[in-house]
Amino acid sequence: MSNHAACVETAHDPVSASPASCPRGLVTADELATFHEQGFLRLGRVVDDAGLAGLQQRIDDIMLGRVRNPDFMMQLDSTTGVYGDLGDQTPGFKGPTLAYRKIEGLERDARFLAYMQQDVIRDLCARLVGPEIAICRSMFMNKPARQGTLLPWHQDGGTSWNFTIDPIITIWLALDPATVANGCVEVVPGSHRLGLLRPQGHVIGEALEARHCRPGTSAYMELQPVEAVLLHNWLLHRSDRNATDQARRGFSVCLMDAGTRKRDEPELRYPILFGEGAIGAGE
Repeated sequence: MSNHAACVETAHDPVSASPASCPRGLVTADELATFHEQGFLRLGRVVDDAGLAGLQQRIDDIMLGRVRNPDFMMQLDSTTGVYGDLGDQTPGFKGPTLAYRKIEGLERDARFLAYMQQDVIRDLCARLVGPEIAICRSMFMNKPARQGTLLPWHQDGGTSWNFTIDPIITIWLALDPATVANGCVEVVPGSHRLGLLRPQGHVIGEALEARHCRPGTSAYMELQPVEAVLLHNWLLHRSDRNATDQARRGFSVCLMDAGTRKRDEPELRYPILFGEGAIGAGE
């Protein structure tokens, strides 16, 4: 074994499992009403400063190869900023760089799992979905400095996801300042109430953009590090390129009823976050 390989940690390192405590209380009934009306809810601070620093360091360690898991799905950012030029997201490390666009499967990392299993997220899931919760996907999303790929207007869900129960909630945590200049998420408030504009979901196309994403109707999800936003998956959203020297790193987790199955892969089971058989650090 080489010296470099010998010093690489696995993503199951138990030292990393210290939880990121939440500075806010549980969500109120009024806040939930806002979410149902607008399709998003600003949650404010959901980790403390020490928890944030741990998550920031962890994701850099993963990108630079100091922490590895062969099951992480990893995708490098495009060099052109064009969505169609993105390469495939495939398992395994692609080389040491801070220019990854997406790293998925972070429930396999003890530090990110501890963040996801805090009380405020458990409470949100219980009130919006149910007590038994599975992870649809947990992923790092990145727009590197002076880079980043433009993500067109889209909705998350539809027949392209092919689930027996539609996942409806995502929690997006800012690991860096998320601003208009560096490509923060942009949404059309209330657009989740339109339902899915295309049965297959995802990118809606120019005609539907012109109808539902008119200038002046959108809102920018500018966030400070440690702040999070709850998003309905059918909320129209997009994000631009990063025109600054500040990376825009974020962590996004989509959650769903634990009974959800893939229609074409009914034997597939998703990691349980809350409920019977919930995963723990190192599992």
